[in-house]
Amino acid sequence: MQYSAGLRRSAAALVAAAAATVLMTGCGPADDGAAGTPPATPAASVPAAPTSTGGSSTGGGGASSTGGSGRTAPTPSASAPGGGTKPCTVGDVKVSDAQQAAVRPPGTGTGAAVLSVANGSKHACTLTGYPTVAGAGNGSPEKNLPLAVTHSGTASTVTLTPGARAWTKLTFVNVQGEADGYCVSGATPASFPTLVIGVPGAGSHQIAMTDGVFAECDNKVTVIAFSAVKPS
Repeated sequence: MQYSAGLRRSAAALVAAAAATVLMTGCGPADDGAAGTPPATPAASVPAAPTSTGGSSTGGGGASSTGGSGRTAPTPSASAPGGGTKPCTVGDVKVSDAQQAAVRPPGTGTGAAVLSVANGSKHACTLTGYPTVAGAGNGSPEKNLPLAVTHSGTASTVTLTPGARAWTKLTFVNVQGEADGYCVSGATPASFPTLVIGVPGAGSHQIAMTDGVFAECDNKVTVIAFSAVKPS
């Protein structure tokens, strides 16, 4: 009986000791409410929304037309026509027949003649320089006889609006005397029903006299530059 009572006292002592241990554990630092609480899960990272620069992009998936400053880049404009008025071409001009000049050397030949170049196009063009002169070979260009040309005066650019004219004057070594005449130099006079006039940049043009034929000596001619003023 005494042995059984001892066992009961030993068991009670163990129970009491266990209870004391539990009470001591409950009063430890972990009792502040944080113990046993799982750490908070960090929030998912959200990408920042892009900031608008104020520019717009081209349609159809094209590249943006804005620069780094956000301003719309200027669109290159079409190139303006350059070089001003273009020179007259062979298709632009028409050369008139020649007529006796009011002022010409004495003699019985042609002496001097004036002629004009008209702008027959629908746009303005320019003409600069002196004509070339050749006696026409009766329809055979290879038989044309170029005359020795002497320039008189200074050439300047003439702007021809549609329908406007530029003028030049041809002064020959005149034929003297009656009938077929003669040349002071002793050469034989030459006569041409038509001349071939070369216009700078605008081709060659065959012309006649309005009152007779071209008669001259020594196959020489003095020409003035094309001008907007009709020479006498």
